[in-house]
Amino acid sequence: MSFPATHHDHAHCTAELLSRAERTCERRGSRLTGQRRDVLDCVAQSHLAVGAYDIIERMASRGPRPAPITVYRALDFLEAHGLVHKIESRNAFIACTHPHDGKPAALLVCERCGLVAELDAPAAFANLEAAATEQGFHVHRRVVELSGLCSACGREG
Repeated sequence: MSFPATHHDHAHCTAELLSRAERTCERRGSRLTGQRRDVLDCVAQSHLAVGAYDIIERMASRGPRPAPITVYRALDFLEAHGLVHKIESRNAFIACTHPHDGKPAALLVCERCGLVAELDAPAAFANLEAAATEQGFHVHRRVVELSGLCSACGREG
């Protein structure tokens, strides 16, 4: 995956994500409740990382203000189902733009504009896990974030 094109059809991007979320939940026997769908829609509004309280504000602009615990629970559900990624360094979330089939993705975070892209890097993750296993370490969670400048910001100097 790469950073989105400047003029990509974000409405199509969001619609595809919500459709994939429905299929994923159905396949797993889970429910994409209205609240979970609303949280996912708020996260998917852009390719910028968004925090829980930003999500609460977005939801409050469309209806009743949800309780923080409700949003955090929805985010936990969405993350567990591979529909959002948590950007640990920013304590924020980004919508997962494509299915990884259960495999981890690295996150590319632009320091200037804040855009986030997913990077499939199965060989890199396999190498890291092999090195960890050699040390007797058991990996439970994989988080790789690369911070720098996207191609648009890099051209700006």
